Amino acid sequence: MKVKTILVSQPEPKMENSPYSKLIDKEKVKVDFRPFIHVEGVDAKSVRRQKIDLKNYTAIILTSRNAVDHFFRIAEEMRFKVPDTMKYFCQSEAVAYYLQKYVVYRKRKIYVGKRIFNELVPLFKKYKEEKFLLPSSDTLKPAVPEALDKVGIDWTRGIFYKTVISDLSDLRDVYYDVLVFFSPSGIESLLKNFPDFEQNDTRIAVFGNSTVKAATDAGLRIDIKAPTPETPSMTMALQKYITTVNKK
Repeated sequence: MKVKTILVSQPEPKMENSPYSKLIDKEKVKVDFRPFIHVEGVDAKSVRRQKIDLKNYTAIILTSRNAVDHFFRIAEEMRFKVPDTMKYFCQSEAVAYYLQKYVVYRKRKIYVGKRIFNELVPLFKKYKEEKFLLPSSDTLKPAVPEALDKVGIDWTRGIFYKTVISDLSDLRDVYYDVLVFFSPSGIESLLKNFPDFEQNDTRIAVFGNSTVKAATDAGLRIDIKAPTPETPSMTMALQKYITTVNKK
């Protein structure tokens, strides 16, 4: 069956000329965006209950933009003035650049990984004397604490925000040819919102091994997978699949 409509379970990209825009123009498909999950911040009282006092830390580990936003939100709620001496260890350049929303970039000590968390490990080894705080959501990839424990640094995890399933009830009678997922939480949201979901001719596209596992465990048929050596991005995987099936 040809692909004409796609639902991506994420917010719409803010940048112009995103890879999805190119996919729409090239393949003449309709692509909608709808977050299947969203993030809600916890309050300062909840952070205090975790026995976290911000003044005890000399370095912050930031794995996402959400972590940046919620660290500074909690600091404001606690009336904690983040000192200029604070060190920031950012998982990627995108996270590091986002820090500029809150700090004067050139005046701060910011250390940046390339993309995946383990690329920060050599930097942690250089700064073992620091006291690290990891602001995170209630869901955290096991690889993160494993890597931190292995390095042997003094670190504390703080749950500053939570991943919450979005209400998708308005989509109950809406049909898409392809549903695109980027996390196990997205799969969980689909099944919580639509416990009677039957896949039938709907194609499922998934990104990452953990999402593959969640979809498989849920009994879903996976039709499109990324990343692969041939299709490192989801849009490339969609492009390849659509080109193949729409030609028939």
